[in-house]
Amino acid sequence: MSDAETPDETTTWPELAIGLYDRLTGRNAEITYEFEDMEVDVPSKTGEDADYAHWRLDGALTITTRERE
Repeated sequence: MSDAETPDETTTWPELAIGLYDRLTGRNAEITYEFEDMEVDVPSKTGEDADYAHWRLDGALTITTRERE
């Protein structure tokens, strides 16, 4: 396969999430993520001076896609 035929590669988490959502929308798809004592520091903005919120996840997060009516 030549470079011209190679599909674009996903390089970031947001690109992955958007691509997955686009593929699943309209197919009545459901994604379930399960977390056990996962801790995440979520930045308030980009840059070195960002404040962080500390999130603790323990349980399931379900994402369902569907077409707008």
